[in-house]
Amino acid sequence: MAKELLSGNEAIARGAWEAGITFASAYPGTPSTEILENIIRYKDDIHSQWGANEKTAMEEALGASFTGARALVAMKHVGVNVAADPLFSASYIGSTGALVIISADDPGMHSSQNEQDNRHYAVAAKLPVLEPADSQEAKDMVLEAVKISETYDTPVMIRMTTRTSHSRTVVELGERQSPPVPEYKSDFAKRNLLPGNARRRHVAVEERLKKLAVFSDGFAFNTIIKGKERVGVLASGVSYQYGREVFPDAWFLKLALPYPFPVKLFQRFAAMVDKIYVLEENDPIIETFARLALKVPAEGTAPQKEIVGKEVFPLLGELSQDVVRASLGLKDLTPRNAGEGVPGRPPSLCAGCPHTAFFYNLGILKVQSKGDIGCYTLGALRPLSAMDTCVDMGASITVQLGIEKALEKAGKSVPQVAVIGDSTFFHSGITGLIDVIYNRGQSTVAILDNSITAMTGHQENPGSGKTLLGQEARKIDILKLVRDGLGIEHAYEIDGYEVKAIRELLKREMARPEPSVIVVRRPCVLLYRKAKWSPMAVHKETCTSCKTCLRLGCPAISTDVDGKSLINASLCTGCGVCAQVCPYKAIAFVDEKGLHISSLTLESFAMGGGK
Repeated sequence: MAKELLSGNEAIARGAWEAGITFASAYPGTPSTEILENIIRYKDDIHSQWGANEKTAMEEALGASFTGARALVAMKHVGVNVAADPLFSASYIGSTGALVIISADDPGMHSSQNEQDNRHYAVAAKLPVLEPADSQEAKDMVLEAVKISETYDTPVMIRMTTRTSHSRTVVELGERQSPPVPEYKSDFAKRNLLPGNARRRHVAVEERLKKLAVFSDGFAFNTIIKGKERVGVLASGVSYQYGREVFPDAWFLKLALPYPFPVKLFQRFAAMVDKIYVLEENDPIIETFARLALKVPAEGTAPQKEIVGKEVFPLLGELSQDVVRASLGLKDLTPRNAGEGVPGRPPSLCAGCPHTAFFYNLGILKVQSKGDIGCYTLGALRPLSAMDTCVDMGASITVQLGIEKALEKAGKSVPQVAVIGDSTFFHSGITGLIDVIYNRGQSTVAILDNSITAMTGHQENPGSGKTLLGQEARKIDILKLVRDGLGIEHAYEIDGYEVKAIRELLKREMARPEPSVIVVRRPCVLLYRKAKWSPMAVHKETCTSCKTCLRLGCPAISTDVDGKSLINASLCTGCGVCAQVCPYKAIAFVDEKGLHISSLTLESFAMGGGK
């Protein structure tokens, strides 16, 4: 068999193809995004698509499974919160064709607002959860998930994490299984969850869980690995890899199916060792089941076993070899990184980002915006410092409405603007805006439309005009949707690079005693980054070192040894925003003839492309 070096996400995509999956949906979110981006390599065999959000993606995959087709849906861990409603219903309904749910968790919060452990969802929804330890297992677990799903009439969750999603290991490739031929057949008693039907389905779910518990005890990927000492390590996922390095001579019970917990298998394992360390990232889920299992008498199991878990190993953040050793007071054997001690560089908006001028203006107007999830969330950081809240997808509009109404009741008000991106608006901002209209709000909502889902790496969305498969699609016009569809009279569009015009529009609309929407439109600069730019430059004699341009936070702008502003031509995209904010007109375009100090016009920098 051929072998390839694959990331965990690439391996999931390969596993989907090998398992005979024919439908895949998702909403992009780190660390899960690359799963669907790699599934499109198999577009001749698998139809794949982005959903407007995780809930719609889950429902679409569930619908595909109703036909007997094998389906997969992928999302990051907080996306499961959005998809929880259909997730719990899907557990009661079961699966006609296999339904595989990928939850990519983010221990350590590399790119997330929390580090929730979605094994809790599997337990709460009474679904089996698989947890790969490397890329080979990530691929294999998709095939196993399909088998389990169709054998036990259940959706199956695969819990990936940032490390298993993005690390690479060698994967042995297999052939594609023949997928079932889809055919929709009505099944009212199973799929229509009226209370009478749902009560009967709950009985079926509990019976299914008992069968899955027996299956877990014999599951081939739940394995006992012999050691040289009577020390045992119970581990799942990437934590197993860390444990193998820290405890080279220990016995291991490696769980790839941690729920339902393999009680009898664990009891046999416990009888072989004197002490058990439990390694798992985030919450003590398998630790809790392990402690409960030892309270149940079993032949050959010693009555007292010391279990060492979260009282020693951290509940927060990622595990690693270093963390495990430090938790046990062992000497750290890992070579130090030569870059340690180097000051960190805070994240910032890209040079030429079309959101920069907007946030700069919020700072000038001393407005703390109510923010949302997207690359524009970086507007919260210094020197822009223009975003006061960030809760979840779509919350900018609804949080602002709640603040407005609470203050209104007390006879108070505060200048505020809700800020949301185009993809996030499609995801869950529309309903919040409807709430503003319905509840007679006076909110000003700014929709930063950069024509793409930028934060996760330029995925298509309903406003981009293309599907995941690259097909032409009807482009949803946000301004028309807001003005004609929702009936907001005061809805306007403005170029993201027009500094003064943005400021004046903001001042006007924030003072308006009724809802208004500002669509700040300019495509993400990275969409056309390879265009021939005319970079900006600073005229040293004119620069007064006032540092106004530094307030933009543009990574292309710094200062020289004399404190004069300096523009890195290799980073500068020539957006011209810095020239607009410079009070002394010390910044201008550079062309082949040198520096030209002149008033800036944007006519030559047309919407959607460079100069």
